[in-house]
Amino acid sequence: MKHLYKRSAYLLICVLWAHVAAAQVGAPTIKSKLNGIVLDATTKQPLPGAVIKIKGTTHSVAADENGKFSFVTGQTFPYTLVVSFIGFVQQEITAKGSPVEILLKENLSELNEIVVTGYSSQERKYIASSITSVSGSVVQDQPSGGFNQLLQGKATGVQVSSNSGVPGGGITFRVRGNNSINASVDPLYIIDGVFISNSDPISAGLGNQQASNPIADLNPSDIEDIQILKDANATAIYGSLGANGVIIVTTKRGKRNTSAKINLNSFQGWSTAINKFEVATGPEVALLTNESRINTAIDKGEDLSAVVLPFPNPETQPTYDRISGLFRTARTSNYEVSTQGGTDKSTYYVGLGYLDQESIVKPSDYTRYSARLNYDNYLTDRLKIGTSINFTRSNRNLSGSDNNPQGVINSALFPRSYLPIFKEDGTYARYGSFDNHLALIENLDSKAVGWRTIGNVYGEYSIVPGLKLRSSWSLDNSSEYDNSYSSTLISAGIAANGSASSTETKNLVLTNEQVLNFVKSFGEDGKHNINALVGNTINTVLNESTAATGTGFAANSLRSVSVAATRSGTSSRAESKLLSFFSKVSYTYNGKYTIDGSIRADGSSKFGINKRWGYFPSGGVAWRAGQEDFIKNLNVFDELKLRASLGLSGNQNGIGSYAAQGLWSSGANYLEQPGISPSQLANPDLTWETTRQFNVGAEFGFFKNRLSIVADYYNKYTYDLLLNVPVPYRSGFASYLQNYGSVRNKGFELGINSTNVASTDFKWTTNFNISFNNNKIEKLASDISLGASGRNISILRQGHSVNSFQLYKQLYVDPKTGNAVYEDVNKDGLITSADRQIVGNALPKYTGGLTNNLSYKSFDLSFFVYFQQGNKIMNMNDFFMVHGGTQANIGFLPRQLDRWQKEGDITDIPRLTTYSSNPTENGGAANNYGGNVASLSSRYLEDGSFIRLKTLTLGYTLPVAVLKKINISRIRLYAQATNLLTFTNYGGLDPEVSSQSNNQNTAGYDWATVPQPRTFQIGANVTF
Repeated sequence: MKHLYKRSAYLLICVLWAHVAAAQVGAPTIKSKLNGIVLDATTKQPLPGAVIKIKGTTHSVAADENGKFSFVTGQTFPYTLVVSFIGFVQQEITAKGSPVEILLKENLSELNEIVVTGYSSQERKYIASSITSVSGSVVQDQPSGGFNQLLQGKATGVQVSSNSGVPGGGITFRVRGNNSINASVDPLYIIDGVFISNSDPISAGLGNQQASNPIADLNPSDIEDIQILKDANATAIYGSLGANGVIIVTTKRGKRNTSAKINLNSFQGWSTAINKFEVATGPEVALLTNESRINTAIDKGEDLSAVVLPFPNPETQPTYDRISGLFRTARTSNYEVSTQGGTDKSTYYVGLGYLDQESIVKPSDYTRYSARLNYDNYLTDRLKIGTSINFTRSNRNLSGSDNNPQGVINSALFPRSYLPIFKEDGTYARYGSFDNHLALIENLDSKAVGWRTIGNVYGEYSIVPGLKLRSSWSLDNSSEYDNSYSSTLISAGIAANGSASSTETKNLVLTNEQVLNFVKSFGEDGKHNINALVGNTINTVLNESTAATGTGFAANSLRSVSVAATRSGTSSRAESKLLSFFSKVSYTYNGKYTIDGSIRADGSSKFGINKRWGYFPSGGVAWRAGQEDFIKNLNVFDELKLRASLGLSGNQNGIGSYAAQGLWSSGANYLEQPGISPSQLANPDLTWETTRQFNVGAEFGFFKNRLSIVADYYNKYTYDLLLNVPVPYRSGFASYLQNYGSVRNKGFELGINSTNVASTDFKWTTNFNISFNNNKIEKLASDISLGASGRNISILRQGHSVNSFQLYKQLYVDPKTGNAVYEDVNKDGLITSADRQIVGNALPKYTGGLTNNLSYKSFDLSFFVYFQQGNKIMNMNDFFMVHGGTQANIGFLPRQLDRWQKEGDITDIPRLTTYSSNPTENGGAANNYGGNVASLSSRYLEDGSFIRLKTLTLGYTLPVAVLKKINISRIRLYAQATNLLTFTNYGGLDPEVSSQSNNQNTAGYDWATVPQPRTFQIGANVTF
């Protein structure tokens, strides 16, 4: 019986154990629910969008707009959470129960951010290329139309300058210098994967020589971040489009599992001229005119007693003020609203914007209406589709100013100040070739209306984990309609009894891309990492233009070309295609060693049938030396990375769609019969400009990455330039487009970021960058002379940089005679055209910026200083108005009063005279006569270096406790001053000018150019 009890007990235990085991195998897992919040460890502010993942699983969620998250897990407590957020240090915590509070510390090093590198993204610490990242916040809430203009001084290797102070006006944007002469030197802009046209949409420009900024069509407030790809290893993946650098713009998108967030933004600004034009008064002009007559009589050997002075009593002459009616206090108004958010399956961002900006010089203004929709939908766990689309309507009120004798500024500046503005009958008074400035301001009717659509649709399919196929279709469709009427109240319309023109320019860029991307980590602890892609692009560019002109109108109220007495019209159409295949592979071992390479093949319809295809390879290496034990043991570096790259990229932009073909043109009519004639020689061997670039760089982190330094050296050599080479005239042509010539750019870049203070209440960060570039034409068939009004002041010459100035070098003004003394280059005792020499260029030796951001509790203060040094400016205002008496119908600037008057005077302004045939004195001395070409002298070439306090901003963010009471997430109020202080030796109104921006080789002219304004603005940002 005893044994029976033991056996029964044993059997019962076995049965219970079996049931328990069966329960453990077949019973459902007990799920646990986790709630929590993710906060900034310093500010205790929520971090919406932070990703929370259970370590060892694929399960993850994103924090909502309040930083909160929750999910049901398949595990029991405790388990490990991995929490990450861009700009913050990734953290692992052990969840022992619910709720949990997660505090993330800001990542003081930029080396850990995710960077878009061209068709893929990668952690910065593994990148072997030279790429600069700029946050979208840097280009927002500023009184400017284009985000590219606002990158000035914010990135190394980038030179940005405004060509004038006209709203929506053109800018100069160069990445590591000028690579070309005939072809384009502008970078490639890519917005959400769309290739953007950067051609000026306005046929007439913003004046006679000024351009507009087509990038102003994008609202800067929609931008999330900007990547600037600079070296060949970064840009070669774009092949023939990347030689001048690549600007990749990512706009804002919603985040999954976040409720709607509404943002309201508005600012109001008031702009004034920092300096205004000044002219000599009526008595001063009369005095100078008399003096000129007397000196001329002396030069001619005439009897002074017989000289009749035009102004017996100069002091009695009146002064008529034209300048005060030219300038105004210009208003800027900006209103924006946006919303973003997302569900478990989709995300969205919608933004609307309105900008209205007046010019400080009447009557120009710029208005932009913008709308953006970004939408992504996760149809399945593997398939995602989406779109990015931007609509813009822009209105420009144009006025001819820069380098335009009948422009608004010249018409106010050049007439002599003793001449009345109105005739006795009250009508507008005009003098010489100049119009009446008030007639222009009140009666100009020149408008440009533009429509632009930038958008794409895409599909992305995850084939297997790590392998993704993306296909996208995109377009950039712009249409600009310029309508101008010159009435009989302004000079341009008087002779023709009214004249009108209408021009419609259309530009369409269509792109289709397929990219197969593979990202994989394998091996022990994921030591091996591969990021590879392969893809192709089909790109079509279509340009169309239609223009009509008419003269002779029955009345000024009838302004359409269709009612003109005489009408004419033209039209044009050009189409080009580009087919590309590309591949890139990046391999990283153990988080220390990276090697990557890429190749792209481009076939372009622009080139000759023999050489349409170009091949652009690149390679780079990076070594995170700071991860080596022998470096760690030094206890000096938190980060230390060395990198080098070499590659080729190409250029086809800036030449015609049919540049390699033999062309015939109509218009060769004879005896009233139509005819055609050859207009362009064929070149079947015409092919790509190619840029070879070598880059070495280093990135450092110190003091727990509170101090980071990035340094780069580059050497860019562009060869096979697309150049119009002179040919013998017996060929019937003056030039022939060939691959000939070379240009080199080499330079050094340094960027420093520091977190000076990072306490709970007070934070202070500093960014400093400086970029040096040396440009040199290494091969050129012959000199190419260019310049303002055909004066051939600018020159392209082998051995010198582009944008060089060729002038007579004025050594001094002889204190004894008052004559200007010029350098006699060929030592022949005469000053002739052979004595002109290169005396400077318009390219700065270095540029840079210094930004400081400070915050104390709810207050924030920032200031940004921009500087550039070494560039020259040809002051054409001085050239025409410090003329020494040679221009009978033009007044004087006050600087003319500093001229030489008597023996012993020390000055750089020669004596006044109108005599133009006096022989040059021995030793190369010559009067500054109008008939003497020596008037084109270095005296008018000035140093354009400057330091400018570009922005100063003070803001206040309302406390969270106050906002909770009114159910608002955030309110920030701020005041900002732009162009507050400028330090320069330049004698013109503003050193940041370039009146001939329609030609990249004639930069650095100041000719009646609208200066950069000083702007004060107030604004508010509200988030619901």
